[in-house]
Amino acid sequence: MQGRESQDMNAPRLTRTYLAVPAHRARMVQGAAVSNADAVFMDLEDAVPPAEKAAALEAAADALAAHDWGAKTVAVRLNAIDSPSIQQEIARLGGLKRLDAFIIPKAEAVADVAEVGRWITGAAGTRGAPASIELLIETARGLVNVEALAAADPLVTALHLGVGDFAASIGARSAEIGASPSGYRHVGNAADGHPSVPLDLFAYPMMRLLVAARAFGLRAIDGPCGAFRDPVATASTAAKAAAMGFDGKQVIHPSQIEPTRDAFIPSDEELAYAERAIAALEEAERNGQGAVTVDGKMVDYANIRMIKRLMSFRGRH
Repeated sequence: MQGRESQDMNAPRLTRTYLAVPAHRARMVQGAAVSNADAVFMDLEDAVPPAEKAAALEAAADALAAHDWGAKTVAVRLNAIDSPSIQQEIARLGGLKRLDAFIIPKAEAVADVAEVGRWITGAAGTRGAPASIELLIETARGLVNVEALAAADPLVTALHLGVGDFAASIGARSAEIGASPSGYRHVGNAADGHPSVPLDLFAYPMMRLLVAARAFGLRAIDGPCGAFRDPVATASTAAKAAAMGFDGKQVIHPSQIEPTRDAFIPSDEELAYAERAIAALEEAERNGQGAVTVDGKMVDYANIRMIKRLMSFRGRH
């Protein structure tokens, strides 16, 4: 069944904050395990130098067995699909029960994802259901194929946007991961004094990935804000992803967890309005009506579906 979640078929994973840590950095991994992040992925790919790849794989296996991860989603980002080590990585980790998902970087071809799915299923052993697949869309080709990739295998449960590599893939002159280039602006006409408006490089790839995820019942995870010491950039990029409808956002430093999580948690005012709207529509139903006015706005069943999705982000704080 497309879009299924291996932990709970009825409740999608809560992945508002998805903390990335290099698998070979033991203290960082241990810190991630006890952090307030909803999800963690141990990286075997870009964050690990070539000479440390084998050690990182063993460290990831040890961490999955040794640490108390609580209720977190725990994933491992594999090396590239065409790397010589990916099958070994899946064979080593695929049977470990605490592993929830494999993240596949630079996903581009349906056939490759289907083959990885077969390897993961074969590696499941006695753990029961195999680990799920989360696809990292981070190239122009990956985005062009994102709808097909979303439906490539029943194990696929999430799509991530790889903002840094995607910007490089299209040739963007971006100085920071997840930030638009300073020159990407709309300049108005001379009669108006050439007003300049900053534009968002990631608006299109974010929306395309989000629509593909929703079409196939998957979670959508935005890429990280590289300026982790900038609280304004961290909070604002998280607020954008939350407002669009994403399920969460990658973070690369523990300091980003709280402001990113807060962007996805509905405010007290939003929750109070949600409760009033639900109560008002329930009363309207009892009177044979399918819509009602709340705070001067019409509320019908579409509003309630949006409200219930918003409320689902409260979860663990």
